[in-house]
Amino acid sequence: MTGGSPGCAHTAVDVAATFCATLVDEWYRAGVTDAVVAPGSRSTPLLLALRADERLRLHVFVDERSAAFFAMGIGLATGTPAVVLTTSGTAAAELLPAVVEAHHAGVPLVACTADRPPESQAIGAPQTIDQSRLFGAAVRWRAEPGVPDASVTSTWRSLAARAVCEARGASGRPGPVHLNLAFREPLVGKAGPLPPGRAGGTPWHQTARSPCSSAPATELAPLVSSRRGVIVAGAGSGDPEGVHRLAATLGWPVLADARSACRRPDRTTVAAFDALLRHEHLAAALLPEVVLRTGAPPASRVLADWLTTSGARQIAVETHGAWLDPGRTASVVVAADPGRVCEALARCRPAASPAPWLGDWADAEAAAQRAIDAVLGCHRETTEPAIARALVDCLPPDTTLFVSSSMPVRDVEWFARPRGGVRVLANRGANGIDGVVSTVLGAAASGTGTPTVGLLGDLALLHDVGGLLGAGRRELDCVLVVVDNGGGGIFSFLPQAGAVAEDDFERLFTTPHGLDLAGLCRLHGLATCETDQAAEIAPAVRAGLEAGGVNVVVARTAQRSSVGIHHEIHAAVAASLEALGHRSD
Repeated sequence: MTGGSPGCAHTAVDVAATFCATLVDEWYRAGVTDAVVAPGSRSTPLLLALRADERLRLHVFVDERSAAFFAMGIGLATGTPAVVLTTSGTAAAELLPAVVEAHHAGVPLVACTADRPPESQAIGAPQTIDQSRLFGAAVRWRAEPGVPDASVTSTWRSLAARAVCEARGASGRPGPVHLNLAFREPLVGKAGPLPPGRAGGTPWHQTARSPCSSAPATELAPLVSSRRGVIVAGAGSGDPEGVHRLAATLGWPVLADARSACRRPDRTTVAAFDALLRHEHLAAALLPEVVLRTGAPPASRVLADWLTTSGARQIAVETHGAWLDPGRTASVVVAADPGRVCEALARCRPAASPAPWLGDWADAEAAAQRAIDAVLGCHRETTEPAIARALVDCLPPDTTLFVSSSMPVRDVEWFARPRGGVRVLANRGANGIDGVVSTVLGAAASGTGTPTVGLLGDLALLHDVGGLLGAGRRELDCVLVVVDNGGGGIFSFLPQAGAVAEDDFERLFTTPHGLDLAGLCRLHGLATCETDQAAEIAPAVRAGLEAGGVNVVVARTAQRSSVGIHHEIHAAVAASLEALGHRSD
């Protein structure tokens, strides 16, 4: 696709076509495999260049907002940015929610917005807005190269390659970048020979980062030696082997978020930490002296409050040095790969915590898991904790499970049983329910070859119903498990539930939708089943995975029952702890 002189493209429209073909070729060299586009006129030159280069998978969406979250799902699953392209005007603004999420979550994304040429700006020309800083501080890097110009062809490959490098974190943490690309009419041209690229098909720019783990480990070893401590493992904790090797060396429990990849079933893993720390006597008896936090914070407010008031020395480790300290309690912040730091710390052979520190945690975890099983076993109907537990239990090895914000991420974090072989993803950068359907489908389209399942609520489905459009024709294998509790069930757990008049609470917060969600999914051509029985969740999910394509399981629950089942579980866990000798205060 290269060779010759780019000067062979004589007309302005052919120069634009050559410019776009060069960007696409360079993106492929940089490892980009997917482009997500929405129809539009001004984006025609790049749209046609993406279509002409069959080395990239092309995904077409009607809704730009859904397109952006689909592209972000690819980046979330692979660590490689996808390109998302829109036309000018409000179409470009539709990318903002996904750009904000990618910014806060550290997900690579190349956002390309087509724009009108300079002479059309600020004069009331149609579909023309100021797009130069459309995403503000939410992008890692932005470029506005102007209308393609044959006199600067030597810069084209650098522009494309740098966009990918910056999205991958060349200047710090991965995240979104913005290319605002102006095109003049006419918009349909013919690409000439491309400016030559690097030999061997390598990208124009490459970056290399090698976070040092030995130096911080040497400094941290005296802080953790012979101390009662806990490891709080969140998303981005790195290699779980390193985390658990350090835990075994120190005799510390790993309070493992489901997204951490550290939730394997062994003696160091504590998954039921939210329920355990609700018991005041146990929470006081197991106060640590040191907390090692790896990756992002878990969702549990109970855990967060316990850490904030513990008085423990807290060490936060995050690969790119993101300041993930919502409680403002970290006394040491380390910018290095958490798994490597843990591995290096274990090699320093720090002394273990005094006995029976780990044993007390392990006994409490085992008692809590038995209590959860006992409570859920008494309920035949579907409940949100039962759905989360059954879903994680039934997934085949190497499954990717995407959980929506709101209650699904909490139910999986609090009630799912520890197990290996399941990769849990979520949009927890800004913690919204935006774009969940599209993000799940993007993860399924990422080419990882693993089964993909999404767990989301009814409002998350309705919020991104545009993601369903054409989902059945995308040649994806995915199961969406939708918890239909009639509205915003999470608000029933908040103080507003008791402080606001019932009618106002329903109208302003829970917002019951009264819709047939299964019918909505079938309207989009998706195979859909419904159930209100807990025992039917696992068979329905397995059947959907075996059938292939995009399948939906709608699990109906009673909104008011969710609060009740949580209280029932917490009471059972408390009783199990009292049987271990932890009194009830």
